[in-house]
Amino acid sequence: MKRAILAGLLLATYAGYAKGPQPGDTLSRKTVTVYTTAASTQLRMSATDKLSFTSAKQPFETDACIFVDPAKTFQTMTGIGGALTDASAEVFAKLPKDKQAELLKAYFDPVNGIGYTLARTNIHSCDFSSDSYTYIEEGDSTLKTFNVKHDMTYRVPFIKAAIAAAGGKLTLFASPWSPPAFMKDNGSMLHGGKLLPRYYQAWANYYVKFIKAYESLGIPVWGLSVQNEPMAKQIWESCNFTAEEERDFIRYYLGPTLQRAGMSTKKLIAWDHNRDLIYHRASTILEDPAAAKFVWGIGYHWYETWTGSTMEFDNVRKVKEAFPDKNLIFTEGCVEAFKLDKVNDWALGERYGTSLLNDFNSGTVAWTDWNILLDEKGGPNHVGNFCFAPVHADTKTGDLIYTNAYYYMGHFSKFIRPGAKRIVASSNRSDLQTTAFVNKDGKTVVVVLNTSDKEFAYKLWIKGNSTDVKSLPHSIETLVIN
Repeated sequence: MKRAILAGLLLATYAGYAKGPQPGDTLSRKTVTVYTTAASTQLRMSATDKLSFTSAKQPFETDACIFVDPAKTFQTMTGIGGALTDASAEVFAKLPKDKQAELLKAYFDPVNGIGYTLARTNIHSCDFSSDSYTYIEEGDSTLKTFNVKHDMTYRVPFIKAAIAAAGGKLTLFASPWSPPAFMKDNGSMLHGGKLLPRYYQAWANYYVKFIKAYESLGIPVWGLSVQNEPMAKQIWESCNFTAEEERDFIRYYLGPTLQRAGMSTKKLIAWDHNRDLIYHRASTILEDPAAAKFVWGIGYHWYETWTGSTMEFDNVRKVKEAFPDKNLIFTEGCVEAFKLDKVNDWALGERYGTSLLNDFNSGTVAWTDWNILLDEKGGPNHVGNFCFAPVHADTKTGDLIYTNAYYYMGHFSKFIRPGAKRIVASSNRSDLQTTAFVNKDGKTVVVVLNTSDKEFAYKLWIKGNSTDVKSLPHSIETLVIN
């Protein structure tokens, strides 16, 4: 009898070792720190609770729950950040030194700010520049006159300051809005038009010249997009490419030119326009192996709403399902039609939160806001296309205005770091949206978005363990499990 009991104990012990530690085994020793931003309160990324897990059985349908499964992993995060445009650089230069330091810390410090790790900039001018300009003399197809002297006044010092504030490393990609006027069929950098075929190679060479010029100044360029908004005919700098034209430009010109220049590791981003046509563009380019081999990923914006549509997240998901070996990057988004008396509107941040959360759940690995700083008019912008930014400066007083979009961005960028892997997060209430990641340091981060007028008491449930959390109306929470 004693031998049988001993054998049973040994067998049970062996089975436990063979089974290994289970996901819920250590949760009872972990804490959940809750950070909250909420409407009609003073809470702004504020630490509002510290919770513990307890053993939990099967939840009831009457229990609001967020279910997290760290065992199921998806894409790896590249980074989150914003655009360092001419406009942002010019406004930054007008700030007092102490406010400049404040802004850099607010955006790029991972401890005392929201820890941006990703940035975008424009290749010569865009609408958020004070004027239209290029890096060459008009008509110089050989690019002998190429120089970035224009950027040395504001943009280059601004980008360098941002890199320093981010700890010496900032993942930067660049996008062109239009080739020089003489390279286009409409003879203008504005109002759409097309790149003339005889200048395809010269324009491909231009990207290489830009990268070399910036890197010679100590600004590493991680990647580039082919063309900003290639299906938009705008009153500002714009250039149109059909899907087939962009595919062929990549295949025969830009891809090989980057390769010959020793820049095959630069991340080439196609499309760089809205979610509405993203699948058509992605499939046209990526189903051509000769073009697809040069493409790191597909970039997209959120302005499909101008047609009356809601944000079409499912189109992004379809691209990831069809082309799982390619990356998705949100390259631009802002709230348009700036009005100073609307800077405190809660809808600003909720649009960011909704997009970030759903884009990540659709497979996106990187998310880039548009201008990180604009003035009290929503500019400068040389065609009057004034927009909102997460932070505005009153250039008359030198004060900074932080909209709630800044805090909604921070609920992701501060806590979900490069290298983090997305994991399953599932809500059983449509009013509670969620996503979750595990960082490289082992911390699990769960974001819960509530855009409703209701307060919810819900359970954060992980592998047989749960803790009780409260979600305020019109709020966003980041729950850090450590």
